Amino acid sequence: MFKKTILFLCSTVFLFGCKTVQNKTLLFIGSFTDKKPGEGIHVYEFNTETGEANLTFTLNNITNTSFLKISKDGNYLYSVVDSQMKHNGKVAAFKVDAINSKIELLNMQDCGGLNPAHLAIDNSGSYLVNSNYSDGTLSLFKIKEDGGLTKTTQLLQFKDSSVIKSRQKSSHMHSANFSPDDKYVFGHDLGADKIRGFQLENNQGKVSLENPKVINVKPGSGPRHFVFHPNGKFGYLVNELSGKVDAYNYNNGSLDFIEDYATYQQKQDIYRTADIHISPDGQFLYASNRGPKENTIVVFSINKNNGKLQLIEHVDTAGNHPRNFAISDDGNFLLVANQFTNNITIFKRNIKTGSLTKLPNQITVNSPSSIQLKSY
Repeated sequence: MFKKTILFLCSTVFLFGCKTVQNKTLLFIGSFTDKKPGEGIHVYEFNTETGEANLTFTLNNITNTSFLKISKDGNYLYSVVDSQMKHNGKVAAFKVDAINSKIELLNMQDCGGLNPAHLAIDNSGSYLVNSNYSDGTLSLFKIKEDGGLTKTTQLLQFKDSSVIKSRQKSSHMHSANFSPDDKYVFGHDLGADKIRGFQLENNQGKVSLENPKVINVKPGSGPRHFVFHPNGKFGYLVNELSGKVDAYNYNNGSLDFIEDYATYQQKQDIYRTADIHISPDGQFLYASNRGPKENTIVVFSINKNNGKLQLIEHVDTAGNHPRNFAISDDGNFLLVANQFTNNITIFKRNIKTGSLTKLPNQITVNSPSSIQLKSY
């Protein structure tokens, strides 16, 4: 009877060695460290009942871990390293110890370019693509069985420009995404006002990005981040320089423009729209605006039939320069990293209306720039 009880318990929890973890949500925060070794990644246990967070681990002596990406199964965390430096950056792979709420370094690889700004993982957890902002490159990595990274398997260099000379004198790859079916990769070039599409091809075990296809966006837009709808039919691009979200129909490697939507409440001299995410149920879209006059999260509802957006509200982030944000797996919370005021603002999210309510508690972290939430 005792053995049967143990087997039943083990079937209902996440196993880690001989220990188990159940009903735990971890919060990972990546930060800029002022271009010198410092406290780059913080791990918290996040209470999905109260919205409170408890610090459990700090990764010290690492430089500018400014963008994080958790694997789909939550077993591994990946981070850019040495972003915004004059030398090539790196990508680090970590094993997530969900029992003890910490991370352990697996390995680190050169990313092949300057200023890594974004990481994406395919749905199978087999490949990772890194976007290097300063020299306009994409690098592709194979993820090993233990979660570590191979050396770069492919490096693509782009040379292009667009109309805003202060920001678009050259190619700046700000992010990339795998398509919902994992057959394509789309890279978003802020410097060239282009989405660059590639087929993900496997030739006798060698995987590479091939057959480039360019999708032009409106001049001066500055493509930054992109998100696919959970239904796989729509995609949404947030443009940093124009302060707009572009909606697209997606079908078998093609993105067809629907229309665009302003993210700011008021006209700005400079737009700095940053991050974009969709609620787990696919009903609402959120984007962040980084000043200079307006630090907000904009909330849209999504028409499930045609992908069009309708404005719901703008919510002040209670901080300056909301670079990145994340929605909890259960959809009940939205957390915002305000980089210039060193705080993480916690919002309770209304699942039915999509609206946000700021909670009184917040998290203090130096220069927070990336957030990942994962429930175990």
